[in-house]
Amino acid sequence: MKLEKCANCLRQECVKPVKVEKKPGKSSGIIRIEADGSYTQLNQDGGVKKLEKAKITLNDCLACSGCITSAESVLITQQSHKELYKVLNQNKVSASENQKLVVVSVSPQSRASLAARYQLQVADTAQRLTAFFKNLGVHYVFDTTFSRNFSLLESQHEFVQRFQKHKKDNKALPMLASACPGWICYAEKTHGSYIIPYISTTKSPQQVMGSLVKDYFAQRQNITPDQIYHVTVMPCYDKKLEASREDFFSEEYHTRDVDCVITSGEVLKMLEQEGLSLTNVDPVPLDSLFSSGTEAEVIGHSGGGSGGYLEHVFKHAAKELFGIEIHEITYKTLRNKDFQEVMLEKDGRVLLRFALAYGFRNIQNLVQKLKRGKLIYDYVEVMACPSGCLNGGGQIRTEGSESSKDLLQQVEELYESVTVQAPESNESIKKLYEQWFGDADSKTLKMLHTQYHAVEKMDNALNIKW
Repeated sequence: MKLEKCANCLRQECVKPVKVEKKPGKSSGIIRIEADGSYTQLNQDGGVKKLEKAKITLNDCLACSGCITSAESVLITQQSHKELYKVLNQNKVSASENQKLVVVSVSPQSRASLAARYQLQVADTAQRLTAFFKNLGVHYVFDTTFSRNFSLLESQHEFVQRFQKHKKDNKALPMLASACPGWICYAEKTHGSYIIPYISTTKSPQQVMGSLVKDYFAQRQNITPDQIYHVTVMPCYDKKLEASREDFFSEEYHTRDVDCVITSGEVLKMLEQEGLSLTNVDPVPLDSLFSSGTEAEVIGHSGGGSGGYLEHVFKHAAKELFGIEIHEITYKTLRNKDFQEVMLEKDGRVLLRFALAYGFRNIQNLVQKLKRGKLIYDYVEVMACPSGCLNGGGQIRTEGSESSKDLLQQVEELYESVTVQAPESNESIKKLYEQWFGDADSKTLKMLHTQYHAVEKMDNALNIKW
């Protein structure tokens, strides 16, 4: 028995896989899709057999954005809003000692998407969303902007270290950003060990938040990690794949850093299921992960809707490596708006050359240049989705006569409307570095960094040259 897939999995549609039994000495017949969506096999002897749909595990998925832009296209049974409801309902009937502490961490991209749908300001949306989750039975609601401070700072430090050792190790640069799980999965399963040395080891904000919640926050609550059910609200389905990686699973406590990922669109479904609009929910402040109080305001980062990795790493590197203070970055658009570059020059000499590459077309060009030794960049912010995270596959889509372009522009404006703060100036982050890690570099590496794994190519239709 084998798993049959087709090349459509690598495009913006997906043919659901089916199990095909191939008998020795006989070739397979024709597969026909019936009106009800089921599959039948027409054998050469005229026989007809109904085929069983094959379940694809998260480890089988290429994360090509073809089959995971629709919740129905991949059977992810433990990564949905239904699972959150299940845990919340179990809490209502279980004895107190068997209940889970339910924590929800909301991404700023999802918050902006919901703000656009309900025509609210970002801070108001954050507070109303907090109230909505707490009314369902969630105990704490956090903002992943907090954990992104760690991702940005660790990316900055990692780049400087790689730049300084580049003369001894030619695979230290270019450094490729690692916050996008779609890109990571593509790199692991398509280019394997060749690309992996160049990818930043810094965890994404989602997974840093997972470490914070299941380690630091669990200790503060005097409970073990497995007593917490941690949910994140994210702009793309690939984040479900990221949360399911074995690297983010604790063998000691048999729990994941992030137990469940729901998308912006799934939150909208939950609101509709409850018969609610965010505009009708009374706002309450967000919780503070660092203290026992609440967050005074919603804070963001500069540098674009995908997290601002290029901007923060570029400014830090310019100052740390060359003593040059950069206040504003000038982007140069190259082949399209999703491929731009930034350079640091002095006395006619290029000191740093950075780029951002969004969308798989640009990523493929980037990888091919790297393989041929013709990639000229020191750092690349890589994101699988065209226009980046604000346009993720899990974001809320248009309704009525509104165009996708207009909606994306609205989401971008809302995302950029909050007060920005450099991660270096966040006093809570400085204190948390001291309290959480102390002088233990090994713990910092464990909690804020990860590793990647080349996946052996399958000898079938998945082995397609990009």
